[in-house]
Amino acid sequence: MRIGVVGTGYVGLVTGTCFADSGNTVTCLDINAEKIARLEAGEVPIYEPGLEELVERNSRSGRLRFTTDTATAIGDAEVVFLAVGTPPSDDGSADLSALWKVIDSIAPHLPPAAIVVTKSTVPVGTCAEIERRLAERTGRACRVASNPEFLKEGAAIDDFQKPDRVVVGVRTADVGATLRSLYLPFLRTENPFLVMSPESSEMTKYVANALLATKISFINEVANLCERMDADIDDVRRGIGHDSRIGFAFLFPGAGYGGSCFPKDVQALAAMARDKGITPRVLSAVHETNLAQKRVLGDKIAAHFSGALKGKRIAVWGLAFKPRTDDIRDAPSLDLIDRLLAGGGRVRVHDPEAMANVRALYGDQIEYADTPLDALDGADCLAIVTEWGDYRRPDFAAMSTRMTARVIFDGRNLYAPEEMRSRGFAYHAIGKQPV
Repeated sequence: MRIGVVGTGYVGLVTGTCFADSGNTVTCLDINAEKIARLEAGEVPIYEPGLEELVERNSRSGRLRFTTDTATAIGDAEVVFLAVGTPPSDDGSADLSALWKVIDSIAPHLPPAAIVVTKSTVPVGTCAEIERRLAERTGRACRVASNPEFLKEGAAIDDFQKPDRVVVGVRTADVGATLRSLYLPFLRTENPFLVMSPESSEMTKYVANALLATKISFINEVANLCERMDADIDDVRRGIGHDSRIGFAFLFPGAGYGGSCFPKDVQALAAMARDKGITPRVLSAVHETNLAQKRVLGDKIAAHFSGALKGKRIAVWGLAFKPRTDDIRDAPSLDLIDRLLAGGGRVRVHDPEAMANVRALYGDQIEYADTPLDALDGADCLAIVTEWGDYRRPDFAAMSTRMTARVIFDGRNLYAPEEMRSRGFAYHAIGKQPV
């Protein structure tokens, strides 16, 4: 099948590459000429395990191409996927300005039988508005569908190629049949292909992310309560997780959630509710709880130093919002760094993949270490924000010799408190009593 993908960001590049890898001819379109030139040269501009190899292989075979020319990408496409950004506006609602520019740009080149599919996370009713706009600009009825992505950064290739479900929103059975045929190579283990209306499909994406975010904010709030009541959050988590109605997924306390999806999607769903005259009490609480949780690690550090952060050397391990990505959008690490710098702290950071992105934000306001141990030289404390595997089993003896004071603030509960006590570290975790 001939496929056009508009947007070569995280979703667009993974989508186009995986469809090419299943035998389709895919052309990815982007207005950023520098990014397209890098992709044509075999350089992948984002870090995602396995993606660079797939891009190289499918580019070499001729199944995957990149262009800045709309007519080249869209002119003969049977299916056009829209994967452009929908960032939050000031009021939390999704900003669709980039999407509408794309619709205007593709309309003159869109083949009459092509199916336009939204991969972007968009408010309910967006497909209907795309249909209206395309009809207005082309003078004919156009086929439009919704196909939300459920990709986890760091595991996106597996998520795409082995989905737990595929959701499509369509108006007619023939569009659903075409999309099912396209996804068939990824559904060989009988995982469901769910067909519904575009409105239900659009809502499904927001509700999925909002519910996962709710579980995170809930367990973080409970963790903070555990600290004040001499309870251990890991014991509590085990006590509830074995209930089949609850489960363990997304019940790990930490420094708050970040990334490109949960923060903006919770706010966007709340904005949709307000627009319809509904007060989004739960969604608002989820968002506010997460903002508060991002301050917890900084509060612990400030309390340890009695509010006197000026001149203190603080090492930070982990900058990406989660492991196996270089994405720092809404990352808790940024809130912590801002807090430490505002208090006059001296910050030295390490992350396996996200250092360049953080350097672009902070420049020489902070220091950058080549290894986790190098970040600890002369440190008065260590803050762990992202649970990279590099940090799970460090050389504690070497850490002791590098640090001025053996104090760890663990925003991801990587270590056992009693073990840390036995090694001579003061250890502050989330939802546990400090040792």
